[in-house]
Amino acid sequence: MEESATLAMSRKSRELKAQGKDVISLSLGEPDFFTPQFIKDAAVEAMEQNYTMYTPVPGYDDLREAIANKFRRDNGIPYTKDQIVVSTGAKQSIANLVMSTINPGDEVIIPAPYWVSYAEIVKVAGGIPVVVPTTIENDFKFSPQQFRDAITPKTKMMMFSSPCNPTGTVYSKEELRGLADVLKEHPNVIVMSDEIYEHINFGGSHHSLAQFEDVYEQVVTVNGVSKAWAMTGWRVGYIGAPKLIADACNKMQGQFTSATCSIAQRATIAAVNADPAILKDMIAAFESRRELVLKALAAMPGVIANKPGGAFYVFPDISSFFGKKAGDKVIESAEDLCMYLLNDGLVALVSGEAFGDPNCLRISYAASEETLTEAMRRMAAALEKLSA
Repeated sequence: MEESATLAMSRKSRELKAQGKDVISLSLGEPDFFTPQFIKDAAVEAMEQNYTMYTPVPGYDDLREAIANKFRRDNGIPYTKDQIVVSTGAKQSIANLVMSTINPGDEVIIPAPYWVSYAEIVKVAGGIPVVVPTTIENDFKFSPQQFRDAITPKTKMMMFSSPCNPTGTVYSKEELRGLADVLKEHPNVIVMSDEIYEHINFGGSHHSLAQFEDVYEQVVTVNGVSKAWAMTGWRVGYIGAPKLIADACNKMQGQFTSATCSIAQRATIAAVNADPAILKDMIAAFESRRELVLKALAAMPGVIANKPGGAFYVFPDISSFFGKKAGDKVIESAEDLCMYLLNDGLVALVSGEAFGDPNCLRISYAASEETLTEAMRRMAAALEKLSA
């Protein structure tokens, strides 16, 4: 299993900062906002009310009921409390799912670019990642025909996210319907729909694959409170799933970690019960930052970027710089370019290789506009130094 590339780059940037270097890190997917006060208040109240004991493995009953209500309210998915499992972050939710359903030799289709941990979790379970590339020209979207062509008798699962990490790609209801049409042809295939960025969406309504009744029993919806509610450190994720799969994930979690933090669970009730409309100012800030970064990238010769519809990432193609030199060093890959930008430009980004696309790199714009402006200036200056 490979080390998480995003965490590895974060570690390298911290090491340079410890040496006194003024590094700007745009490598982590972490909002630079603080957890809303009403959520923190709920945590304080929980401590004062002594919610400090072990909880049921899949989460408090009232939290799971609140999450089921959230799924009905925001996503049009009729999950019940017994179909919800709360975990220590969406990453554990995904691991529970894969470990519960994938046997050695099972194939798991993963459209690329994909979040760094998908393929590694599949490998741990003994599964075989079947990576299907998408293109920047098509906004990195996975088509129904690609889905159909990738399915074999060994296929057990397909994993994708919308809005997507690392591309920001958002699937429309019609596009999801196209994937659902393929899925219903293969009743033994499961889809993991990662929707952790659902509220950070610049194009209107978010749509969930599990809303379609004819594939409802084949879809596991993964979500959490880390991104939209700026609760990364609270470590709360959850799934809505067919009862059989939810029970299996509950069993898996019961042997590995048991339930997540009791205080964080009580705070999460406040988050999922809240009206997502209160997030509008944060979403507007992210949208403004997206425009800033896209404008800066458009002014950099050789950088090709599409316009992401959600999340807080841009995933530009930088393959035109391959073969250029930084002094005596030849830039041969996105990894080489990222290391050059880190050491010469003091900007930490993540190579697209880690996300399944070696021609790109990921820029997180979860930072202030002042910070992003300086980071883009440094990036442009460093790229200008490269010689043919």
